[in-house]
Amino acid sequence: MPISAAQRAALLTATTVLLAAGCSDGGDSGAVPPASSGPSGLDRLAAQQLEWSPCLPPSPAEGGGPAPSPLPDGAKWECTFMTAPLDYAKPDGDTVDLALIRAKARDQQRRIGSLVFNFGGPGGSGVTGLPSFASDFESLRSRYDLVSFDPRGVGRSDPVECASDKELDAYYALDFTPDDAAEERTLDEAQKKYADGCEKGAGPELPHVGTENAARDMDLMRRVLGDDKLHYFGISYGTELGGVYAHLFPKNVGRAVFDAVVDPAAGVEEGALGQTKGFQLALDNFAKDCVDRGDACVLPGDSVAGIEAFITDLLAQLDKKPIPGIGDRMLTQTQATNGIAQALYSKEFWPYLEQGLDEADGGNGALLLALSDSMNGRNQTGNYSNIQAANAAINCVDFKQRYTLAQAKERVPEFRQASAVFGDFMAWALSSCAQWPVPGAWEHPNVAAAGSAPILVIGNTGDPATPYAGARSMVDALGPGVGVELTYKGQGHGAYSSGNACVKGATDAYLLDGKVPASGTVCQ
Repeated sequence: MPISAAQRAALLTATTVLLAAGCSDGGDSGAVPPASSGPSGLDRLAAQQLEWSPCLPPSPAEGGGPAPSPLPDGAKWECTFMTAPLDYAKPDGDTVDLALIRAKARDQQRRIGSLVFNFGGPGGSGVTGLPSFASDFESLRSRYDLVSFDPRGVGRSDPVECASDKELDAYYALDFTPDDAAEERTLDEAQKKYADGCEKGAGPELPHVGTENAARDMDLMRRVLGDDKLHYFGISYGTELGGVYAHLFPKNVGRAVFDAVVDPAAGVEEGALGQTKGFQLALDNFAKDCVDRGDACVLPGDSVAGIEAFITDLLAQLDKKPIPGIGDRMLTQTQATNGIAQALYSKEFWPYLEQGLDEADGGNGALLLALSDSMNGRNQTGNYSNIQAANAAINCVDFKQRYTLAQAKERVPEFRQASAVFGDFMAWALSSCAQWPVPGAWEHPNVAAAGSAPILVIGNTGDPATPYAGARSMVDALGPGVGVELTYKGQGHGAYSSGNACVKGATDAYLLDGKVPASGTVCQ
């Protein structure tokens, strides 16, 4: 059952990475002038004229591949670059060029404005993501120009790059759950080499790739696009970015939707533990589905506990002895766990997970390795996008917590109790920023947005990467009268693209017609 190019593109939107820090957590650092100060340099940049042209094929940092195909009605994607300050405290100083993509609204007479998307990561390319998911949002193109972008440090926007493709193959094959002092030293040295590579590859840009600057980029983008308000659709990490924007520019928020919501109140450790529990819940649901299908499920075990014991035993065997994967690359325990997590982002990929586990049990690790490659941004020719490098850079610039390997090791028992499959990996991943060369900005993001227009906040009860509780936390943090909560009782990461008519109907009614659903609405 091969994975199609479209499915691989879908998998690349995964936002939680077991081998990097989890979703970033932070608050307003106060490092730049107030949003209302309007420095002259920023005003000049706001007056720039964008030169839209046909989109080129994605760059290697964006993942490569062909140029985006025309939309069903023949409309073509257009791309451009917007110039923004490298440092908003110095708007007349150095600049960074941000890659943008758009598809114009079908009904220009009733056009509302631009609808800006961020699909998560952090580190995901919006320039490649928006065409990949265009069919999901075609109803919104009736009255919006659909717009997305590669945030600073991502894809075509001065990408952060940390290692060569060959070095990344070796790095991702490492044992990220060390069992002894020698393996701990190996991991520590590898993380230091990776961080040093990021510093060398990014240079003076590295301190400026954080979420607050990306939010300020979006307000500059709003002005350059000619919109009075920012209409916005944020998914996963995109909800955190949207929340920070709403905090900085509450009066500039138009119609906004947050789907697959990051908990803004959780610290790094609390967020990682919540994700561990979220992935375990998704694995439980996957295993239950297998049990319910009886003999149609090829995995051994006649109960959820039995199937999960099979998985933990398989991972333990891979820790001792990797198996053949793709070409001369072996499937390690780390990559297998990564592949399992990747397949849990969508119920559509459960059949691939079942097949991959069954094949790995028989000594063939190709499918699980392909799933892991998808999470890590590796294409079939062996080239890596910069999704993981950008993920690390943005997360480590955002949050100030720094866990040493020893401190991460102390957390292993608690995380393991939350999940025998994912706990060790998520606990050790707390050390990802330990040797980062740039200090972090915050403990967790400040998203309080008094005076903002209503923001539709959608939580999915079965979401593995952004657990359901994050939606309620976001509503509370946005403040009274801002967050409007909608619950989807479903599976997978996110709700709008699930195909649920209730979620889509409520979201479209708000974005297209301004009809705010009742807070507490439940779709199933």
